[in-house]
Amino acid sequence: MRSLRNSAIAATTLLGLIAATACGADDDSTDSGGDAGGGEIAVAGQFPTESIDPNGALAIDGGTRVASIQLYSPLLQTIGPGEFEPMAAESWEINDTATEFTFTLRDGITFSDGSPITGQDVAASFERTVASDSPFSANFVNVSVAATDTTVTFTTADPDPALPAKLTGLMITPASATEDSYLGTPVTSGPFQVESFTPGGELVMVPNENYWGDQPHIDQLTIRSIPEVAARVTALETGELDVIWGISDDQVTQLGGNTEVEVMSAVGSNVTTMWMNASTPALASAEVRRALWQAVDFDKKIDALYPQSGEPADSVVAPTVFGYAPQEPVAYDPDAAKQALIDAGFDFDTTLRFHFSQAQFRQWVDSVVADLAAIGVQVEALEKEQAVYTEDLLALNWDINIQQVGTLGLDASYNLGRLYTCAAERTGYCNPELDEMLRRAGTSVDPAEREAAYAEATELIWNEAVGMYPMFVKNLFATRTSVSGFEPDGEGLPRFNTVSVDE
Repeated sequence: MRSLRNSAIAATTLLGLIAATACGADDDSTDSGGDAGGGEIAVAGQFPTESIDPNGALAIDGGTRVASIQLYSPLLQTIGPGEFEPMAAESWEINDTATEFTFTLRDGITFSDGSPITGQDVAASFERTVASDSPFSANFVNVSVAATDTTVTFTTADPDPALPAKLTGLMITPASATEDSYLGTPVTSGPFQVESFTPGGELVMVPNENYWGDQPHIDQLTIRSIPEVAARVTALETGELDVIWGISDDQVTQLGGNTEVEVMSAVGSNVTTMWMNASTPALASAEVRRALWQAVDFDKKIDALYPQSGEPADSVVAPTVFGYAPQEPVAYDPDAAKQALIDAGFDFDTTLRFHFSQAQFRQWVDSVVADLAAIGVQVEALEKEQAVYTEDLLALNWDINIQQVGTLGLDASYNLGRLYTCAAERTGYCNPELDEMLRRAGTSVDPAEREAAYAEATELIWNEAVGMYPMFVKNLFATRTSVSGFEPDGEGLPRFNTVSVDE
């Protein structure tokens, strides 16, 4: 497998982005592309689809996000750090201070019901996102929006050169849409539309004949909820599923002998992240948090569990992200870790709550618990349903957690700027010095200044051990050989509008 560092895309300069208007797509990009090629496929990943509301509280939940990129259109799409291609917008302009961003929509584009997509629809989608008070809406503090039929303008109180990256996650829905619209068959703006949907169950989609871009090549796409990875692999091998993702490395070995299956990996931006709640008295000290990190043999775990999809991390964000800054890895040394805990006055009678969801993390969590137990630290692993996990995560009802944290738009503002400020209240850690670094990184229009500030912020987060950051993650996919044209996007997410199937 290729190193993540070698596959990272070099960031383009933000000054170029601010100075220029994005080019429109080719004139033939809105052609229908002909009729669908036919056939049906069924797919499944590690996250159930609990909601298909792209502007609601679960907008960036794993299942909702995968569904949304099939059903809805954003204004623009990430193709690399600081690089974008037009989607529903044909062009955009940014003023010199990065406080005003005006997008011009493609001419004549419509929703799945044939009604026109207008700037007012985009503005309403944005306002619903902000009102949802979701983890995604935290990207748009003090951002206002105004629209005409053909344009939409975002105005920020402070310079926000990363706003285009953040807006890649804003999906366009009708201005009339409400929360109830997504309980049935909502109007969509992407390549597919909804045939039927059962929250937590199946999402059945068919081509959106009024889509502004090329028509999908298949007649039907079904996303199924199969959380257990072994069950997904079995369903792929028997032909019940055509594409799966969120598979483990040992399953890749198993599938390697099946001539009817192909395996591929995609470099995205996910980092295995284990925050340590600094608001928990036992974890308030950076010396304690760093000692716990030092007590875990992560290299051994990666070699044993993720030899193909994992690579030891040296930063809080992945190398594919603008703002990535490598750090000195934390070396495994259990004896030094135990002594550091003793020196810091750690209470070894304390039991730390290790909070996780998803079956894919069980072995990893159990192994971490064992390493910490070896130096006398008591840890209780608590596996929770995704909804409960998310609720407790936001309420800081945990001591250690584990998740794969990605960076939508491939700009560190989405990750560091959204999650690590005092106001975010996401990690239990609050440091005004870090807030100032992130403010400079988020508001400077000079890319070099932004990168320098993110490097300072990353070094502080790393050295203060706000979390443990053990592994960069590649997304693993497996497809039936009857499936062609499948290729994950620049963020490592599955898209199916170009897929064909040989029945």
